[in-house]
Amino acid sequence: MNRPALLMAAAALVVAATGYALTGSPGLPASPAPVRVINPDLTPEAEQASKALLENFGDVRAWLTLSNALIRMERTETAVVALESGLAANPGNADLWVQTGVALVAHANGQVVPAARLAFDRASRLAPDHPAPAYFLGLAWMQAGEPDRALAVWRGLRDRSTNDAPWRATLEQQIRVAEKMQQLGVGPGMAPPVAPSMSPPMPPGGQAGAPESTQQPAPPAGARQEQAES
Repeated sequence: MNRPALLMAAAALVVAATGYALTGSPGLPASPAPVRVINPDLTPEAEQASKALLENFGDVRAWLTLSNALIRMERTETAVVALESGLAANPGNADLWVQTGVALVAHANGQVVPAARLAFDRASRLAPDHPAPAYFLGLAWMQAGEPDRALAVWRGLRDRSTNDAPWRATLEQQIRVAEKMQQLGVGPGMAPPVAPSMSPPMPPGGQAGAPESTQQPAPPAGARQEQAES
C-alpha cells in the first residue's frame, strides 16, 4: 500500500470521529509565535506538542499531534512508543487506541498486523461510533485475500453512515475494489493483489453509526502470507 495515501486516509478517519485536525494543536494559542527548534530531529509541530506534554502529560491532542508528526516523518517505531506513553496516561481514550493502530499499520508498511487489530478492537469497544476499527478490519480481510468478508464489514459501515459522512468516498472506493476482487474469484487460498491505495483525507465532522467491532470474526493472525505462483 502507498504509505502517504495510507497515512492521509488514516488521519482522516481519526479526524472524522474526534473533530480534531491532527496537523493542528487546539488548546494552544491560535497564532503561536514561531517555535525555535531545539531538537533538530523534531519538526516545529512535534516539538510544540512535546512542550505541551511537559505541562500536561495527559493531553490527548498533544499525543495525537506528536504521533502523527512522527508517522509522517516515517519514525513509526518512535510514534508507537510515544503512543504507549499516552495510553499509560489515558488507557480509556479511544482516539489514542485508534492512533496506535494507525502507527502500527504504518510501521508494517500498510499491513494490518495483529497488534494493530488489537488496538482497533479496543478502540471499537470504547467508541462504537468510530469508523476506523471497521474500516481497518475490512482492510485486514482484503489483505488476507477474502473480499467477501471485507465487503460484509464495509457494507455494514456504509449502511450505518450518513450520505455526507466524511469517510464515505474512501469507503465507497474500497468497496468497489473489493467487488472487483470478488468478481475475479479471489478468495481463501489465493494470493490477493496489492492492497488498494486509499483516497485523500476527508474534512473533519460527521459521525458514523456503530461499525463492526470485536463481534466480527477475526481474520487470520496478520495478513495471510500466500505463495503466489504463476
